[in-house]
Amino acid sequence: MDRSSLELSAIYEISKILGSSLEIAKTLKNALKVLSVFLDMEMGAIALKENGRLVIKAAHGLSADEIKNGKYLPSESIEANVAKSGYPVVIPNAGDDSQHSEKKAFLCVPMKSKREIIGVLSAYRIYRDFTKVSLDEDLRLLKIIASLITQWTELSEKVETEKQTLIQERESLKLELKGKYRIDNVIGSSGAMQDVFEAVHRVAKTKATVLITGESGTGKELIARALHYMGKQSNGAFIKFNCASIPEGLLEAELFGHDKGAFTGAMTSRRGRFELAHKGTIFLDEIGDLSMSLQPKILRVLQEREFERIGSEKTIKIDVRVIAATSKNLQLLVSQNSFREDLYYRLNVVPICLPPMRERMEDITELIEHFLKKFNKENDRTLELSDEALNLMKQYHWPGNVRELENTVERIVIMSPEDIVRVKHLPLNIRVLNQAAIANKTTLSLTDTEKSKITEALENAGWVHARAADLLGITPRQIGYKIKKYGISRKDVS
Repeated sequence: MDRSSLELSAIYEISKILGSSLEIAKTLKNALKVLSVFLDMEMGAIALKENGRLVIKAAHGLSADEIKNGKYLPSESIEANVAKSGYPVVIPNAGDDSQHSEKKAFLCVPMKSKREIIGVLSAYRIYRDFTKVSLDEDLRLLKIIASLITQWTELSEKVETEKQTLIQERESLKLELKGKYRIDNVIGSSGAMQDVFEAVHRVAKTKATVLITGESGTGKELIARALHYMGKQSNGAFIKFNCASIPEGLLEAELFGHDKGAFTGAMTSRRGRFELAHKGTIFLDEIGDLSMSLQPKILRVLQEREFERIGSEKTIKIDVRVIAATSKNLQLLVSQNSFREDLYYRLNVVPICLPPMRERMEDITELIEHFLKKFNKENDRTLELSDEALNLMKQYHWPGNVRELENTVERIVIMSPEDIVRVKHLPLNIRVLNQAAIANKTTLSLTDTEKSKITEALENAGWVHARAADLLGITPRQIGYKIKKYGISRKDVS
């Protein structure tokens, strides 16, 4: 092979190596191996600047100790001088082997980026006949290869920096989520919620399966996240899966994954939610809606911590914590044969029941203040509730529980035209409560007035019903009805 072909082959092979990986030590070592094959390089090294000195990052023909000790201080070596000056060095007679009639030349070229010199590429070249080789050609080739390696090294370092930044951001986000979903941040000072908090603190550090029950909107997912981020597997993923939101035909594939070609449309293999939750937590929301055909598979995962993807015979082992939630009465479903009894008991290892708002009315003020602060900040507003509006919201029964309360406060913050929220600014369903109270108060007032007039007429008529009716301008039958309605009797008055 002629010189030109050798150079092109070397450059091509090194380019392939640099394009195949971003692992610095391994990739640079493989690049040096190519030089040894194509250019009779006995020894070679790539040293990069690090904390004011050159440090060997990859080498060929050097021992592990030589590589480990390969640190050059400024001006104490040829490599250090090349890195400082930016000029290549060639030593034609760097050593010879008289026994085999071989001679060596030492070549060292700087690795220059646009901004600075980041390191050097050096090599010991073996020659049998100096008249048949050109050191200038070798030097030119090393400069080309050094340029390729420099660009790749800068890219690798940039990728590694971005990777470390992402890792730090991920860890920071995990810490933020842990703080956000601490049970201390769940609002509620009522006795019912204190019971919930105590249960969460007791079970969080274990890997026990938890069943969270409660009406829709009571905060079951919030408690599930608190259990995860307060638990031993908080560094793992928290995977949420709503058993009622996916068509039954797709549920198994979503939960357990599938292999390529397992069914029509399965163009690639895919991991399911259980596999994604390995070393973390899977939250099975609305578990009461799970089909009977899938319940045995969930039971197997709970018992054995293993499953197979659709279309695969390979058993996958997982380490995952299972938290389930439902707004349905699972015991009733068991009695109706629509939920497996053995699955119910596997899920119900530690039950946590979330109370509806009507059982924790003393928390309403605190919740309103929390959501008002949150949505004021998000919408750059400074709304406050008038006493009348706050009292009316405290009287409302909140059938949609905490979720309805949160949504209501957000709507008020967005839609209220004034900074003081009055009764007229509240949603209609809450204002109706106020109108009903006013109507009831008026009715009571009218009732008291009518009862007093009938009693007075009876006293003036000597308790003769017909004469009292004449005084009031009504019939004896009507006065008899009203006397019975209001429970009026002469002995009560006298």
